[in-house]
Amino acid sequence: MPISFFENVLKSLDVFPVLGDTYAINDYIPLDLSVDNPDLQTVNVSSSDDLEVYIWKHIETNKAKIAYGGYIEKRGIYNRSKNFNQNNPETERNIHLGIDLWIEASRPIYAPLEGELHSFKNNPGFGNYGPTLILKHSIDSLEFYTLYGHLSTSSLYEIRVGEKVQKGQQIATLGTAEVNGDYPPHLHFQIILDMQDFIGDYPGVSNQKDLDFYRNNCPDPKNLLVLK
Repeated sequence: MPISFFENVLKSLDVFPVLGDTYAINDYIPLDLSVDNPDLQTVNVSSSDDLEVYIWKHIETNKAKIAYGGYIEKRGIYNRSKNFNQNNPETERNIHLGIDLWIEASRPIYAPLEGELHSFKNNPGFGNYGPTLILKHSIDSLEFYTLYGHLSTSSLYEIRVGEKVQKGQQIATLGTAEVNGDYPPHLHFQIILDMQDFIGDYPGVSNQKDLDFYRNNCPDPKNLLVLK
């Protein structure tokens, strides 16, 4: 299936905002965490506290409530964790495959479309997702998945694989740095076409060598976010 066809289908959908419908479009502000952002040269991005100060200063300076961005963004914030193979230039994973939504911990997360719970898992470890949910969606003959990473541990309580999820239903809350892989609170939101037998997890960061595959398997999630 051509990726352009799938993206056009997404553009046609009536979706519910994953952070809820109480925010206006001007509550969102783009955030650049790429290695090309000169402002980050003076920020210790290995520290979740320092990075959080930088992000919230950006949000407050722009009189916003939520910072977002990061799709196919090459970042330096992964250098701190062995999860990303930073010691091998050929396999170093530093290109982000989803969109991040930076907002306070404990904020509710909602399903943008109806679907079912495909899988969930706590992915612990420095730099990892922490608690993670994956939904499966079917639109006519198309099947695809949405991943929600960096959640609270309570988001994984009393849920079961296969249960139906309605559009606009609260499915989770955001976690703190203590449980979300040691990041400032944010939602990692990603679309996946082929799950490749992953359960409760899927790569959210690619290396340059595998980027063409992941770009086609994980299209830009902006069309499922009310940011346009």
